[in-house]
Order: sequence, then C-alpha cells, then structure tokens
Amino acid sequence: MNFILPDNVRAFTLPQVLLANAPEPEDAPLVLGAVLLSLVVVYLAAKLGGEICARVNLPSVLGELVGGVLVGVSALHLIMFPEAGAEESTSLIIRFLESTGGLSSSGAFSVFQAESEVVNILSELGVIILLFEIGLESDLRELIRVGPQAVVVAIIGVVTPFTLGTVGLIALFGVPTIPAVFAGAALTATSIGITAKVLSELGKLSSREGQIIIGAAVLDDVLGIIVLAVVASLAKTGEIEISNVVYLVLGAAVFLVGSIFLGRLLSPYFVSLVDRLKTRGQLLISSLIFTFVLAYIGAAIHLEAILGAFAAGLILAETTKREELEEQVIPIADMLVPVFFVTVGARTDISVLNPMVPENREGLIIAAFLVVVAFIGKVVTGLGVFGQDGINRWAIGVGMVPRGEVGLVFVGVGSATGILSESLEAAIIVMVILTTFLAPALLRVVFKEKDPGSTESTKPMATALEGASSSPSDVSD
Repeated sequence: MNFILPDNVRAFTLPQVLLANAPEPEDAPLVLGAVLLSLVVVYLAAKLGGEICARVNLPSVLGELVGGVLVGVSALHLIMFPEAGAEESTSLIIRFLESTGGLSSSGAFSVFQAESEVVNILSELGVIILLFEIGLESDLRELIRVGPQAVVVAIIGVVTPFTLGTVGLIALFGVPTIPAVFAGAALTATSIGITAKVLSELGKLSSREGQIIIGAAVLDDVLGIIVLAVVASLAKTGEIEISNVVYLVLGAAVFLVGSIFLGRLLSPYFVSLVDRLKTRGQLLISSLIFTFVLAYIGAAIHLEAILGAFAAGLILAETTKREELEEQVIPIADMLVPVFFVTVGARTDISVLNPMVPENREGLIIAAFLVVVAFIGKVVTGLGVFGQDGINRWAIGVGMVPRGEVGLVFVGVGSATGILSESLEAAIIVMVILTTFLAPALLRVVFKEKDPGSTESTKPMATALEGASSSPSDVSD
C-alpha cells in the first residue's frame, strides 16, 4: 500500500538506492538477473499455493499468501527485503548469483537493494491494477446506494477496535499511552486488496454485501491514512497537528468525489478518442494512462495511489467499453497481482509465533488480546448495516477483518519511530498474520451459511482475480 511515511521514518527511496548504491558496471546486468529469478520464485509460489488451496476449496489468495511466507523471511529466504532488516548474505538469490553469475561480494549489496526495489515497485503496480479491476467490476450506482451503510460500517470498524485496543492495552497490560494509541491505530486497518480478491473469487463482489464491504474498505483506507498521520505526528512531537488532519479529510473527499464526477462527464470523450485510434492496444493503453494519472494524483496529495486506481475503474465501468476492457486487463492482472500477494506473505515473519523464544512470550500474551479485539472490532461492523432486509451481516463483518499489508505499514512506522517495544511490535505482527490468513477462509464459510433471503450476484466474474485457480464452486456459492 502506498502510505506516505513521515520524512523522519522513510528509510530510503528508489533514487537514493540507484544513485548512492549503484552497482558496479560489471555487476549491473545481474540486477536484471536477480529480478528475473525473483519473478520466477514469485510466480511459482503464487501458482502452487493457489492451486493447492483451490483443490481444498479455499480462496487462492490464501495460497498466494502462504506461498509468499514459504519463500520469504520465514522459511526459504528467497524473496527478502533490506528495509525489513534483511542483509544480502541472507538472500539465497544473491548467493546463487555469486556462485553462478560471477556477482562480486562488493556488488552484492547494491544488486540486492536494486532487486528488492524493483520487486516492491511491481508489487505496488500489482495492487494498483487490482483496485482498478475491482473498480471495473463494481457498480457505481450500487456503491452510491449503499454509501450510507458503508460509511457507518467504516466508522464502526475504526472507532471500535481503536477504542478497545487502546484502553485495553493501558488498563490490562500497563502499556504507556502513546504506544497503546499506536497499537490501537494498527487495529483500525483493513486490507481492501485481500478482501476484494476473495469476494471476486466467490462471485460476491457485486452482491449487496460485497459492495458494502468494498465501499467501507475504501473509506477505511482513507481513515487509516488519517489515523496513521495523526499517530505519527503524536509520536514525533507529542501533539496532534489539526491542520494536517483537516487537509487529509478534505483532500480525500474532494479527490474521490471530484474525480468520479469529472470522470463521468468526460468519459464520452474518452470513448470517442479510443474509437478514433488505429494502433493496437488503444483501449488498454488509454485506460492505463487514465488510471495512472489518477493514481499519481492520489499519491501526490498524500492519499493513496490505489484510491485513484479504484476511482478510475469506477469511471470506466460506466462506459460502453467496460466488458471489452475487463477482458483486456486480465493478462496484466495475471502478471502483476500475484507479485503483490506473494510479497505481503514474504514480508511476514512468523518466527514471532514461537513460544519457545522467551522474548516472544510477552508479545504472544498481548497478541492474544489484540487478535480478539481485531476480530470483534470488525465483525461488529455488520450490526451497523440498516435498511437492508436479509443482508448477511456476518459476511460484512468478516470481510472487514484482514489487516494485511496495511497493518504491516503501521508496524513499520512504529518500529522506525522507536515508540513500540519489542513485545508490542511482535504482538501487532501476530495480529496482522492471523487476521490476514484466517479471514479469507472464514469469509467463504460465512457466505456458505448465507441466509436464503439475502440478495447476491450469481453471475461468474470472468476476471483475473478468479483466474485459473478458482474452482467451479467459487462462483456458484
């Protein structure tokens, strides 16, 4: 996720890496080799994990996440990231290049940095394409119709876990106020990418429940940005900058509403332009240009690039080119989206779950509390849905549970600012792991137990999010 981190906690940027740590001329070609090997590992992990889960009637995204864990820091050490504390000597890909490709020991660090940055960028592009496709598959009119419910769900999903987590940590565990507030803020996150992919695999993305979940998750992302900015400011200066909060709130509202409004006005001209183009890929390339422009604006005003991508999908879904564009974007999604999910898994260090390590035990006790709060704080959001007879409130609540990469961003910022103790940091990581890995399976269960009176879409989603790994039951539940 493309959160904008405070200047004092940003470890490095791509230009700094490429300029300050540029590979030696003889090692430069090996950057491409390292990236190619990383992609081989990513695609193998995604495909094998997805296929296994599909055959045991689990969402393929769960397999991609587990595959990422196996090839990442927790197991095989193939996909590693220096910003997470990994060194080039721990990366098996770098060691393989040293033994087979002639990579020098002095150039290993710079190749490792460059390779991880490229994988990071491909991962970011993957989630942008994912949210663009989710926007294409969403119904703007339905989102507007369920808008009030989505707002209520999002607010409950932020306020409840934040309050329970912060107060509980202070009262039960004696955690100081600022670290407790930060941990409470990490509980507010929702990973729209993970939930959206599971909904699409289940064929529920256009159901009432699916649209409420997506709308609320988008709002949760906006609220998450605001909460992160507030807490980071509190950790840095000890006080909250009201002007920054107001800017983020107004910026998010103006950007989302304004881009959709202007986009709908200009969409006929977009279709007319595409129809006049004669070269190959006229619709796909034009749509990607439009998507990347909105994504850039979202990032430039300190929101998220994925919000711009989602808005672009919603806008283009209202045009006559919707079905044609959905078909054309599938290969792009097949190539980039798995990188995002495998990367999330690869960053997850499950060693914090080992109770045999004394340093982990305090964190595991706190983690048990955070996990309970994390599930309760989101599951109760289903109670906030009003005026919807027969709606599956359990599905809405469970759909808001995954923290995923958003929760890891909170951990990263908290760790960089130094306000989290080792036990509290480990507890938050455990909470992120369990909510991310359990929620997709639980979401399938609650949809299977759906009240027969509930309305749902039974039309199969012929998208890359289903992909070859979706079983027939995925779109007929």
